[in-house]
Amino acid sequence: MRILFLSHYFPPEVNAPASRTYEHCRVWTSRGHDVSVLTCVPNHPTGKVYPGYRNGIMQRGTVAGINVYRMLTYVAPNKGFVRRTLNYTFYLLMAIFVAPFLPRTDVVISTSPQFFCGLAGYFVSRIKRVPWVLEIRDIWPESIVAVGAMRKSVWIRFLEWLEAFAYRHADHVVVVTESFRTHIEARGVSPAKITVIKNGVDLGFFSPRSGASDVAEELGLSRKFVVSYVGTHGVSHGLETVLEAASLLRSTPDIVFLLVGDGARREAILRQRDEMELTNVIMLGQQPKVRMPGIWSATAVSLVLLRDQPLFRSVIPSKIFESMAMMKPIILGVAGESQRILDASGAGICIRPENARELAQAVRDFHADAGRREAMGRAGRDYAEANADRTRLAERYEALLEGLVGAVGAVTAESRK
Repeated sequence: MRILFLSHYFPPEVNAPASRTYEHCRVWTSRGHDVSVLTCVPNHPTGKVYPGYRNGIMQRGTVAGINVYRMLTYVAPNKGFVRRTLNYTFYLLMAIFVAPFLPRTDVVISTSPQFFCGLAGYFVSRIKRVPWVLEIRDIWPESIVAVGAMRKSVWIRFLEWLEAFAYRHADHVVVVTESFRTHIEARGVSPAKITVIKNGVDLGFFSPRSGASDVAEELGLSRKFVVSYVGTHGVSHGLETVLEAASLLRSTPDIVFLLVGDGARREAILRQRDEMELTNVIMLGQQPKVRMPGIWSATAVSLVLLRDQPLFRSVIPSKIFESMAMMKPIILGVAGESQRILDASGAGICIRPENARELAQAVRDFHADAGRREAMGRAGRDYAEANADRTRLAERYEALLEGLVGAVGAVTAESRK
């Protein structure tokens, strides 16, 4: 097959959508498919073009056998509503502009969010006259209302109309949670048109390592009990809860909180940490992917947190599976489908979202019980191997694409008789 994948993000960017897209495409390429990715010039999250890249009309390169096309990008930091909206809209317009010049393909996949990247798949697939698979990793526009970025308005109703338009016109919809399937079915989409392919993890890359962590040595944490949050520092995550819990644990000096990542709320969280004089909170900016196993190895317990919003009960943060793969027990402050996964796996404990006292007590409990940490870490790895192996998930995705392309080919052949 010839596969064209539209993704706003791609390595060397290191967020969840970049990793998911890259890992699926890498597997498909290794299995003999001709895979191309249409993406931005790397600039996330700072809005600055990465060294070694230029923001031109089109640049072509190859990554792990994947053909990567990087379009002219309206670069913008991952904060500020207007500039980010322009960034997303510009991707849509550029994708339409360059589509006629891209090689032939058998199927187009576009991933959302970002919403306009997902919608770009409709136009590109029509230009290429091939099936369109819409991948949904978050429900827009509900999610931007849930975090307070926008209020219900005419603009939101227009986005909801576009959302319904995309569901109707996609040849197939791939979602990452069962809850998303339910949501889309409620919008009138046939269940036969929707497939759940959850997030997963590269079990070879994210694998437990023996010996001292280089990151722990570098940060002076070798003798500390490290509680880590790894991921976006955004409006959705409620990381103020971590600071409140750290304040409650000041009297236990060997417990340290490590926050790794970037996002719209990072600077505010950093200022609040300093105002609270929390010497037991260390904050690192976004790290290259090659550093992540060392960060996980320095970790005793992982935090997976979201704000207490009904919409987030349908979300499964991808960092759950990285933590499981690295055998790190999880403190989960997310209700709903994520909690059901954690309960089924036995890989950690759940607390009420945005509850600092429960978070502090959970940290105390893990700090006092090394046997429990080890058992939950092992259970997490077992669950990841059985349910979240990215290679197996990519193979399921591949079978779906082959069936869709084959069905369209059969209809075309029949119509020519």
